[in-house]
Amino acid sequence: MPRRLLASIHDVSPRFEREIDMLAERFDRQLGNARFGMLVVPDHWDQAPIAADKAFQARLRGWADAGVEMFLHGWRHLDDTPTSFRQKHMTAGEGEFAALDLAEATRRLRRGRAVVEDAIGRPVAGFIAPAWLYSADALAAIQAEGFALAEDHMKVWRPADGKVLTRGPVITWASRSKGRIASSLFFAGLARFGLQPLTNVRIAVHPGDTGVPALIASLDATIARLLPGRVAARYADLADG
Repeated sequence: MPRRLLASIHDVSPRFEREIDMLAERFDRQLGNARFGMLVVPDHWDQAPIAADKAFQARLRGWADAGVEMFLHGWRHLDDTPTSFRQKHMTAGEGEFAALDLAEATRRLRRGRAVVEDAIGRPVAGFIAPAWLYSADALAAIQAEGFALAEDHMKVWRPADGKVLTRGPVITWASRSKGRIASSLFFAGLARFGLQPLTNVRIAVHPGDTGVPALIASLDATIARLLPGRVAARYADLADG
């Protein structure tokens, strides 16, 4: 079985087009052309509707045509009514699918999928919830709607039958505060050595990372450490065996 590195760019939206370009160009150089995924938010914070932005739709289709995997990543990213400590503070109120009921989760999945698939001209690769948080009803909706793949912080699975395709914590970075920057740098520094034995390792970046040189340096060091002896893979490769 090949050893794999899976990389993804979160919060893909017209709000962050410049930052997404920077991250995509970086991954193209480091991993090979289009060997990563994009997590697309149809209307980030209700301020950037992709359905009304023909230019960004064309950009998404161009990335998809080149081979970038396109995942639906919520509808608006914001949590309507954060109630738990984790929802309020750990995710800054952005765990959109953390508490949705079945009807609302289904509505947002269908609406978001239609927007993204219309833009890219093909099915989405799967669904990944904002902040990797899912209510029980959201999980049921993802399965019922037939999404091929899903991911949380600790695993990737196939919703159709619940089969876990790979396990292990995703390496990600946080730019929201000095404390979160420091803690994410610490974890990434440990993880790029501690996760080395795993067959599959995941990394995830966000637009805000581009504004903190230390985070970008940590990303580069993580890829430099983990990529040798691995292939830069797509999530679909997990489902294929």
